[in-house]
Amino acid sequence: MRQRWTSRATRWTACVALCALTGSAFCRATAQRPSVRGVVHTDTLWAQSLGIRKALTVYLPPSYTTASKRRYPVLVYLHGLGGNERNWIEQGALDHTLDSLIAAGQPEAIVVMPDGDDGWYTTWTTLITMAACAADTTRREPATQFCVPWPHYDDYIARDIVSHVDAHYRTIADRAHRGIAGLSMGGYGALSLALAYPRVFGAAASHSGVVSPRFLGPKPWARPSQYASDTVQMKTATGWLWRSMSPAFGRDTISWTARDPGRIAARAVRAANGRSAALPVLRFDCGVDDPFIDQNRDLHETLRQLGVSHEYAEWPGKHEWAYWRAHSVQSVIFLLAHTRAHAGRL
Repeated sequence: MRQRWTSRATRWTACVALCALTGSAFCRATAQRPSVRGVVHTDTLWAQSLGIRKALTVYLPPSYTTASKRRYPVLVYLHGLGGNERNWIEQGALDHTLDSLIAAGQPEAIVVMPDGDDGWYTTWTTLITMAACAADTTRREPATQFCVPWPHYDDYIARDIVSHVDAHYRTIADRAHRGIAGLSMGGYGALSLALAYPRVFGAAASHSGVVSPRFLGPKPWARPSQYASDTVQMKTATGWLWRSMSPAFGRDTISWTARDPGRIAARAVRAANGRSAALPVLRFDCGVDDPFIDQNRDLHETLRQLGVSHEYAEWPGKHEWAYWRAHSVQSVIFLLAHTRAHAGRL
């Protein structure tokens, strides 16, 4: 979905509508637009993991320019398939949500929104030449912004983006003060990256994520879950997503299993060796009319069986911006609470 929000007043209306979700303090803050607001601008950086320059949207909180010695937690928000670094601002009104939460007394943070292409936030198993990528006319972005010679999208987020932000802004540069969130493809990226890089991210949240890509059924979800065990079944499990996922995930069950959030969580539990503080804190939600609701229920059960503490919620809604605008406030509050409260390092 590529609806563009051209009216700041319209985006503000969406933000005001969130007040019912967070109680009277938020309602009072959004009854009128905050007079002090954060600043949104775009950086460009050399992404070594991709071999290309990429754009990065940055939200700096209201006090950043005046409190010159203050340092801030960092939240990374990932877009979905077909999106870009401007989605969370232009379609999600995330800057307005942040301004309103700060006006209501929530802590401040630097929030960055990278351009993840359709890369699924993982290292691809398939190398596509720059010429072949440039020849694909179905892409909406220019080839110079979309095509990359080295598709290491996990290291791009966890290394290149994090290093750039820590080097150029006054961050609290440790995992305890760094969170990550995303929607749809970005929800997959947020949870899988936090579990795969627990020394980088201390908290993660997902909205409507593709979080159990091998899940076949039953639908609606019920125990026991069934998972794809060959290429034909993986095509069935992913449906229309197969075209975009197969270059990244591969075409064999070994590579898909390695990228499955439930399996990544199991590896993280083994690596933590009983130290729950070594695992990121997790939260994810999904609309009950979303096509990925059963995947989210499956991951919820998988994490429960693994003993991984997490928050999970279902709300009325579909796989669309109306849902993500309405519930991004909850992921922001969750991430702010945990990046503020945790003070240790691994």
